[in-house]
Amino acid sequence: MTSDNQSVSRLYLSAPVNAIVEGIYEERVPFSEIKRHGDFGLGTFDLLDGEMVMLDGRIYQMTADGCVQEVGDDALTPFACVTFYRPEEHAALDGEMSYDEFLRRLRAPLPSANIFYAFRIEGEFAYMKVRSVPKSECYIPLVEIAKEQPVFEFHDIRGTLAGFYTPDFMASVSVPGMHLHFLSDDLAHGGHLLECRPRRVRVGVHPIHTLELALPTTSYYLGWNFQRDVAEDLEKAEK
Repeated sequence: MTSDNQSVSRLYLSAPVNAIVEGIYEERVPFSEIKRHGDFGLGTFDLLDGEMVMLDGRIYQMTADGCVQEVGDDALTPFACVTFYRPEEHAALDGEMSYDEFLRRLRAPLPSANIFYAFRIEGEFAYMKVRSVPKSECYIPLVEIAKEQPVFEFHDIRGTLAGFYTPDFMASVSVPGMHLHFLSDDLAHGGHLLECRPRRVRVGVHPIHTLELALPTTSYYLGWNFQRDVAEDLEKAEK
């Protein structure tokens, strides 16, 4: 990797994911601040008001009623994970495959499981299953909200999956393994990926060697006891 690429190989987290898992859904961080750190990524909105995906510096909100809208820099977030996306390589995956096979083929060529990667996957999907969490009150654990999450299924759809691979040992700060959000080409459908069957896609990969983590300053966050192991909750809520 060249030194120029190293300079942009940075992942920014506006808060550790454990805060979201525990129910801290309001931090009032504007996306104008998030955009200082990246033009690509995912996250959510204050009060857990839907799923967020950022593509080419544009922010999209996918709400629990299945609607998609582009939002401005004044929208607020309690959790965002972004980078300046600069793929180092691309690969084509042709032929319909199962979700498990898809995940295996995404991870197989990675040179190490111990760094972060940004993924942008564009093309045709035979099947897509996503969710979008409903707007919620703070301090209800995410695993409880996920029990009532609306789920949407689509067939023969084109769009983009955007997100990150996180090493397992970083599970307290970001969702471990593959974490992807979907946005359809017509900007009408999207959400947090639960399952898919790609048919013909182009995969871009950006290795990331540096993590920048912002710790919230709200009184609720500063006074919270994070001793509880939330790994099981995170697995249930995100997968």
